[in-house]
Amino acid sequence: MVNLYDAYELSSDMADAVKAWGRVVHATWSPWREAGFAEPVTWMTAGGAMMMRAGLTHSRPGYGIGAVTAGNRDAAVTEETAFSTPFGTLTHFRKDMDQKQPRVLVVAPLSGHFATLLRHTVKTLLAHHDVFVTDWTNARDVPLSEGPFGFDDYVDHVVRFLEHIGPGAHIVAVCQPCVQALAAAALMAESGNAAQPASMTLMAGPVDTGVNPTRVNALALSKPMSWFEDNLISTVPSRHAGAGRRVYPGFMQLLAFMSMNADRHVKGHLDLFWHLASGRRTEALGIQTFYDEYFAVLDLAAEFYLETVSRVFQDNALARNELEYRGRRLDMRSIRRTALMTVEGERDDICSVGQTLAAHDLCTGLRPYMKRHHLQAGVGHYGVFSGRRWEGQTYPIVKNFVLAND
Repeated sequence: MVNLYDAYELSSDMADAVKAWGRVVHATWSPWREAGFAEPVTWMTAGGAMMMRAGLTHSRPGYGIGAVTAGNRDAAVTEETAFSTPFGTLTHFRKDMDQKQPRVLVVAPLSGHFATLLRHTVKTLLAHHDVFVTDWTNARDVPLSEGPFGFDDYVDHVVRFLEHIGPGAHIVAVCQPCVQALAAAALMAESGNAAQPASMTLMAGPVDTGVNPTRVNALALSKPMSWFEDNLISTVPSRHAGAGRRVYPGFMQLLAFMSMNADRHVKGHLDLFWHLASGRRTEALGIQTFYDEYFAVLDLAAEFYLETVSRVFQDNALARNELEYRGRRLDMRSIRRTALMTVEGERDDICSVGQTLAAHDLCTGLRPYMKRHHLQAGVGHYGVFSGRRWEGQTYPIVKNFVLAND
């Protein structure tokens, strides 16, 4: 049987050849365009530029956050590795300022993209918070000798990162890891861990996938687990550091996401071509920046992917307060010191309204004043944590919630 990843590598090599030809086309026609020639010269240079964008990348892009406005001045920002394991890094965005601010751990999804997809989330938070983020490693770059990485290992990383940051930190979990964030909070509460978070903001996460099911939920329920393992799991080829590791390839997740909004992505690339051909650099740059990030993909360890599909989507164990960690059941009612806020998007077609709100019904050990919910009008999934409404409407509420519980 042909390894799916081997087939992808062949297509990736072909994409590299397309890029090379694109550079030739662009270099050949650019002088003519600079001399003032119009169509078809502008079409050829734009076509060459599009060819140069062929294929995907598999390395983490930079966050590109050099400075932020904090208080009444600009503060330089430096990325530092605060703690690391073979599978993940706790990245700290150190600001050049002495003022103490609430410490926030941004728990990033492990769903086919790098944590840099939350660049705008991080940058917005940095104005009033001391920010850390869970930077996950591409599984194809982790040697097989480092062992597996499953659902429980993700929870362990959240706990270890919080312990490194120290008592009194806050969690902002985005999308998929809202489940692991709740698990970590319950685990730390049950053990009396001094580093259990002061507050937990869950944004557009699948706490109860039985509420208003989406296409994502339907897909997870449409096949038995054996189908996912047989059809979506592949083996990392020998050319990579993680050779032999079984993974859910990032390119598979990207294809799944793009198929949900195929018309939008086709239009985006057509718009990019015409912006390039017409010399509309600002408009072209916006689309290029989005797809540079979107096409940087990360492979998931097979254990983590399969356990997530099974526990979170098919069993929906958390919704029944029956989520297990290393063979024992966690009780969300044990969370008594970590204030809870949930955030949802009115138009979210990945994690629909009500799925994250369900966390309040689970965390009955919290007093009412320690709970808050916000439904952001007019936004889809990504608008919950990125974009104009996140920055101007949702973020001020999150900021006040963190401050009130710091």
